[in-house]
Amino acid sequence: MPVNTGIFLCLHLSAFRMKLFGKILLILLSVSLGVLFIYSSYTKIYSLESFETFQYSLVQYVHLPWILAALAGRALIGLEAAIGILLVCHMFGNRKWILKSAIALVLVFSVYLVYLWISVGNDINCGCFGDAIWMSPSTSLLKNAGLIAGLLILLMFSNGIQFKLSSLLIWLIIIALTSTPFIYYPLPETKPQWLNKGRFQLDMSTLYAPDKVDKPQVDLKKGKYILAFFSATCPHCRMAALKLHIMKERNASLPVFMVIGGVSNEHMEDFWNVTKAQNIPYTRLKADDFTGLVGFSWPVIYFMNNGWIEAQTNYIEMNQSSIEEWLNKP
Repeated sequence: MPVNTGIFLCLHLSAFRMKLFGKILLILLSVSLGVLFIYSSYTKIYSLESFETFQYSLVQYVHLPWILAALAGRALIGLEAAIGILLVCHMFGNRKWILKSAIALVLVFSVYLVYLWISVGNDINCGCFGDAIWMSPSTSLLKNAGLIAGLLILLMFSNGIQFKLSSLLIWLIIIALTSTPFIYYPLPETKPQWLNKGRFQLDMSTLYAPDKVDKPQVDLKKGKYILAFFSATCPHCRMAALKLHIMKERNASLPVFMVIGGVSNEHMEDFWNVTKAQNIPYTRLKADDFTGLVGFSWPVIYFMNNGWIEAQTNYIEMNQSSIEEWLNKP
């Protein structure tokens, strides 16, 4: 074999290997970014508590109406999962519109993080990975910068996989995964459950016992109140208290009162850290008195009118507009 031919073949083989190595690196980058999108989506939806926390943050910090937060939260989580699956499969669509959409989504989240940092501070969990990984807005912005850099590399140097029905498959994946959160967590009813057995009175004598040091400062038997019974260690109760806290922030006139079952001061500290519900008046009851009133399933949230329980709701279906509508009824 002539020397020049051998050198040419060696150079050609070396260039082929470098090109193959580059393609492998781009595929690994695409898969890694896709897994990160999928994990981010999963941490927001793997439990009802994580999902509700993400939704509540849209209400509390972005000031979205409750129904819009419910819609946007589900759609964003589904879209995040869909983009992740497509990146893992190395499917970018015509003109790489999946990559461009991913960059746009990360930029939207980044604007939200900047707003969060300015308005609330840096010492909070931004919710980018739900409750699984605590991440401040500044740390998440650095993570987003890395995401955008990786996506831009793919946009410039990778064409992804193209085949005859790839566009149709991409849209099927997007539609299926964007719809999944709406199926997994259906939009809640917005009306409270009016008791089939009719109105009944609640024996609240234990709340006003003579030896009780933290008696309610209001007479709960006069006027309308949302009376919520919580255990400080119950995760669903914490979600309900957080939701009531946000409602109270949005409308300070809401007559909400909490009754918290007997727990240690340490548990109460954790309860306040999670719920931020110090803006809601409350009283505590010993465990036996608490379960004697509402049993062993919590939270219990009553619509009470002059001492009579007219309806009840749960923390998922509890809706600010329906509460305000009930309060305005004569």
